[in-house]
Amino acid sequence: MAQAFQRHSSSSLLSTDGKPHPLQDTLMVVTLVLGALAFITAQFHSLHLISSWSGLIGILTGAYGQYVSETTRERTFLVIGLGAAAVGFFLGMARGGLFGGVIG
Repeated sequence: MAQAFQRHSSSSLLSTDGKPHPLQDTLMVVTLVLGALAFITAQFHSLHLISSWSGLIGILTGAYGQYVSETTRERTFLVIGLGAAAVGFFLGMARGGLFGGVIG
């Protein structure tokens, strides 16, 4: 009966299987950092190159992270990072794009 109420470590926030996931955790952190960078730099008109590129890479990283994710924690933070990266990417594209002013 005591085995039915087995507790997981407190460091595994929403991680239901109790196993380490280094690849998924790395993708999650990279997506969050790129999403935050894209979102913050999208607020400045002259930083559209940084916001559009970091947003694009954040979207691709987050999409692959969603594909290989195994826990609710990973999926939750990946969706947050993906949303921020998408907003930064789209605002960066609207303000000059990936190559705006550099090529052409």
